[in-house]
Amino acid sequence: MTTMMEGVPAGGFRTLGEIDATNGLRFQPKENALAIALELLSSHETGAPIVNDAGKFVGFVSEYDLLGAIEAGQDLSKITADKVMNRDHYVADESTSIRDAIRLMNEKHLLNIPVIKQGQVAYSVTRHDLLRARIGLGPGIET
Repeated sequence: MTTMMEGVPAGGFRTLGEIDATNGLRFQPKENALAIALELLSSHETGAPIVNDAGKFVGFVSEYDLLGAIEAGQDLSKITADKVMNRDHYVADESTSIRDAIRLMNEKHLLNIPVIKQGQVAYSVTRHDLLRARIGLGPGIET
């Protein structure tokens, strides 16, 4: 027996545009890498997109990128996001199916996927968001 929860569309969630994402972080290319590291730590996020002034995706910075910079001898307080970000990170749009997002995360070992709406990064979906959607937790419902 399937029980529909309030806020869950009939037939369940199908696309990234239907779910509430928990990662709304975005950074600018010239933001200080140490400040980004501190924001990721305080928010418990594993990474976030880097966007230009128009909100367009230009890269992604993750904990791995920041750790790599430290291990390479770089001082995070003296470098900016554009020096540590991954320019080839995958993105999706709001029409991307949840199934495809799960597959992409699994195949590419991603923890976050930035979601593009109307040409701009709106948010990033996490494994947490996709799990919530798959078990039918509606918008705004947290465990």
